[in-house]
Amino acid sequence: MKKKVILTGGLGFLGTHFADVLINCGYDLIIIDKINPKNKIQKEIVKKSYKFLKVDITSESNVLKAFKKLKKDQVEILINNAAIDSIPITYEKLNHLPNVKNWNKELSVSLTGSYLMIKNFGEQMNKRKSGKIINIGSDLSYIAPNQDLYSDVKNFLKPVTYSVIKHGLLGMTKYFSSLYAKNNVQVNMLSPGPIYNNQNKLFIKKLLNFIPSKKMASRSDLTDGLLFLIKKTNSYYTGQNLIIDGGRTII
Repeated sequence: MKKKVILTGGLGFLGTHFADVLINCGYDLIIIDKINPKNKIQKEIVKKSYKFLKVDITSESNVLKAFKKLKKDQVEILINNAAIDSIPITYEKLNHLPNVKNWNKELSVSLTGSYLMIKNFGEQMNKRKSGKIINIGSDLSYIAPNQDLYSDVKNFLKPVTYSVIKHGLLGMTKYFSSLYAKNNVQVNMLSPGPIYNNQNKLFIKKLLNFIPSKKMASRSDLTDGLLFLIKKTNSYYTGQNLIIDGGRTII
């Protein structure tokens, strides 16, 4: 029987790559996202997946409803990937100090959403005494953002919410790892460094000065890390933050 894997945010930039990897590796993939598939890539991923559920993971009642729908599927792996990224497109002044509405919105997707997924599916794993949970973080779960990188982008600073979310996810990872370890449930975090996604050339040039490998990551650079965290023979690695960043956080 194929292992059942839940991937939240499965239709996003990273999510579609993770979904493709998991499907090609023979997992029964359950995609959870707030949006419906729109483009060709998203529609193809959903078509190949085991199940697709449109769920607002910031709502406890919606997550509980999804849990009840999937309870018989015996989910063995949960990947918390849903997030709102903060990229320099169009921002108001002092965007790094969001109003409470935006603060709550950004934190609710990554932190509240991940917590609610673990509260339901993680607890099921804990009772069953088997499972793996992977939270998708960032190099900014370990370091602070270098705001000088954005000095050429008008009115933009990496906002405080992004750092709070990624550091918070690391805390959540350690908390549930400690709580679930005795019942053979591993909880880890996968933290990518900067990933190439058609960013501004000047930004890339400045960024590479801080990366020892002198290159940005591609999504495929994360593949082996993800597969390591979820493979069956990896049974002793838990509570860790696997950083894949070309060496950025070591200097």
